[in-house]
Amino acid sequence: MTKAEVLNRIREIGIVPVVRARSADEARAACEAVAAGGIPIVEITMTVPGAVQVIARLGSEFKDQVLIGAGTVLDPDAARECIAAGAQFLVSPGLDISTIEAAKTKGVLMMAGALTPTEVITAWKAGSDVVKIFPCGNVGGPKYIKALKGPLPQIPMVPTGGINLQTAGEFLNAGAEALGVGGELINAEALRARKFSVITDLAKQFVQIVRTRRAISAQVAGVTA
Repeated sequence: MTKAEVLNRIREIGIVPVVRARSADEARAACEAVAAGGIPIVEITMTVPGAVQVIARLGSEFKDQVLIGAGTVLDPDAARECIAAGAQFLVSPGLDISTIEAAKTKGVLMMAGALTPTEVITAWKAGSDVVKIFPCGNVGGPKYIKALKGPLPQIPMVPTGGINLQTAGEFLNAGAEALGVGGELINAEALRARKFSVITDLAKQFVQIVRTRRAISAQVAGVTA
């Protein structure tokens, strides 16, 4: 899958599940659960034990059925290792120019972390395909995204932090390209108890929110056109 196709898939689905699991088996179960709920995307964070091997395993098992990315990528060495394992996109919690450059060199989609307007602009100019706004919930949530999008409408932003079933629609209305969702979707208790249907049901609810908000936006655009 090309970088453009990866970006289109993320935009289409609108949700990027952030997987922080205790084991490779839990990470795989989370992947299956969200895919069953209509979200064929997972971001396997480097905090998962054996994360690189997990990425390789999931990429082999699910092939093009599920988009497999790497999260909490902190430096270019980790970026290259994840790409070699088959990661189709990279996500960092903060801004590191050398990591962006490593992703660009390999032609892999990069979602660099940023928070302030200066960091957002710097990440975008350095070549980050999408900018992850983190931790968004701690600095105003949807209102903060709306404030950033005002002067920076050309920069696709994916907020992470503070996103749940109650706030997801507000973030989308504020101009978010997609939403990074962690524990509010990949429920830790459900994973531990092997109640994977809980995660699947949550995924379905997030998918429905995205569809509903986009349908409303399309109607409004049609009326004002």
